[in-house]
Amino acid sequence: MDVIPAIDLINGKCVRLFQGDYSKKTVYSDDPVAVARRWQEAGASRLHIVDLDGAEKGNPQNLPVIERILKETGLRVELGGGIRTEATIAGLLDLGIERVILGTIALEQPELTERICHRFGNAIVIGIDARDGYVATHGWKKESSVKAVDMAKDLAARGMKRMLYTDIKRDGTLTEPGYDAISLLVQSLDIPVIAAGGISALEHLRRLAELGVEGAVVGKALYTGDVNLKEAIEALK
Repeated sequence: MDVIPAIDLINGKCVRLFQGDYSKKTVYSDDPVAVARRWQEAGASRLHIVDLDGAEKGNPQNLPVIERILKETGLRVELGGGIRTEATIAGLLDLGIERVILGTIALEQPELTERICHRFGNAIVIGIDARDGYVATHGWKKESSVKAVDMAKDLAARGMKRMLYTDIKRDGTLTEPGYDAISLLVQSLDIPVIAAGGISALEHLRRLAELGVEGAVVGKALYTGDVNLKEAIEALK
């Protein structure tokens, strides 16, 4: 299983939110590039970046620092946050982003998402963010009546190649992942699933691996020291 360190960006700074609440943020570094190098030195080969300003405003807002991370580390990057047009996706891939994560448009524009999945293939990850099992969009601020598993099944039928599931209520809480929901998704889909939200111990990562997820995104627990990235990567090889 791939252990993927996360960097969330607001105003060019590395932050973490509590349950996706923009008013409950902690700034961990003014230098996200240095943080990316730290995770690279610990053995990471891939980096999960979320442009939180982009998620809120509807288009990427932190590209200068993201470009620096790409240039100065050479890490494979998956990027989410406000990516809602084919032109934006094409531009990000041209910059060297390996995977683009789509969230809001996957719910609101399924036909466009289907076309994007077929056009860009494995470069597209569909991010399904759920609160109590129901999908939330627009930087987790807008609730929907759509169940995460139903949305996942529909998008898999439309050509989704990989999905990222985030449990919003567990994100940034240092509790534990929502194993039941993750297991249901893995069993319901015939594509790779990446899990995020609530991971705060090596044992959590081991259990996710047993459930069959392809990867796990770890954020706050790396910054607090609850998870040692080097140890986790070695343990999950």
